[in-house]
Amino acid sequence: MKNNQLEVATMGGGCFWCTEAIFQEVKGIVKVVSGYSGGTAPGRPTYREVCSGLTGHAEVVRITYDPESIPYNDILKIFMTTHDPTTLNRQGGDVGTQYRSVIYYQNALQKQIAEEIVEEMAAYYSDPIVTEVTALGIFYEAEDYHQNYYRNNSSQGYCNVVISPKLAKLRTLYSKKLKNVSA
Repeated sequence: MKNNQLEVATMGGGCFWCTEAIFQEVKGIVKVVSGYSGGTAPGRPTYREVCSGLTGHAEVVRITYDPESIPYNDILKIFMTTHDPTTLNRQGGDVGTQYRSVIYYQNALQKQIAEEIVEEMAAYYSDPIVTEVTALGIFYEAEDYHQNYYRNNSSQGYCNVVISPKLAKLRTLYSKKLKNVSA
């Protein structure tokens, strides 16, 4: 990595374990942290509270990246093609507003790029894209046991059934954008 400024992107594509696992394999990604954002309930939310659907928070990841290695628009294209941006408040069997598809922007340029990518990607889906593009509020880091979930629990059933196929898709579509990782 060069001596340039790192940038941050925040997004949610269903369960944060999936999105975290995907971006941990992408070149130029320095760090991925699972967390919560977009809620209206006061105070720091817990996983149990977020899963209740009553806080308004989404499960998200905060991605720290080197923009000289991977531009923001590439991150968004990977995001939009490794989850289903056409299902409202659900990804597969995970249902609820906490599993919504959302891109949280931090500035006007991120907003513009996100809106352009969502519009561009619409041509690839038969159903309308429901991904929200909204300003980032407070990001709350999720509990420690959610961090590096796939790496720490890859033999667990959910990981095998849900996350592993998404990683296989990532590896097929974006093999040249990946770190040297073992399958």
